[in-house]
Amino acid sequence: MEAAKSAPEGDMRAFERLVRLYEGRVKANCRHLTRSIDDAEDLTQEVFVKAFFGISRFEGRASFKTWIQRIKVNHCLNFLKKKEGKTFVPFGEPGEGEPEPAVEPVAEQQVESGEARQTIAVILDELPDTLRIPLVMCDVDQFSYQEIADTLGIGLSAAKMRIKRGREEFRKRFGSREQTVPAEG
Repeated sequence: MEAAKSAPEGDMRAFERLVRLYEGRVKANCRHLTRSIDDAEDLTQEVFVKAFFGISRFEGRASFKTWIQRIKVNHCLNFLKKKEGKTFVPFGEPGEGEPEPAVEPVAEQQVESGEARQTIAVILDELPDTLRIPLVMCDVDQFSYQEIADTLGIGLSAAKMRIKRGREEFRKRFGSREQTVPAEG
């Protein structure tokens, strides 16, 4: 972080290292916060652009990870506010004109891990914003209850209750999906 902050103008190597280190997590969290795979890439780039231009204001009271998470959450919340009430209709049929993804052979464990991640993503997408956003902020971004309350503009007890309800609803939905998966044998 210090190397990126003190780099001469035009030297972006240190900042690019930070981007490579945190880009995957920021993109995944943008996707979970906004429910939009399509927008996650753009939002991730925008988060890092904001961080790059704001790096001179980084005071070092928190880690870069915490600082970038704060930028990401605020940016995604602003995106959701702007998008609120708007409906987007895709052109054509789903998958029309899209190339089939090439699938590499993977170990069984990786497949199971990927399936679990996919199930988690689907369940998170199903949760209402009022439960999903605080849950992701707490369990993925590791924000404190007070930070979540402050960021969302709600009381501390409301933040705790939303996280509790979000976890309960997540567990219920995850458990019901595990029971519907046929056992191998």
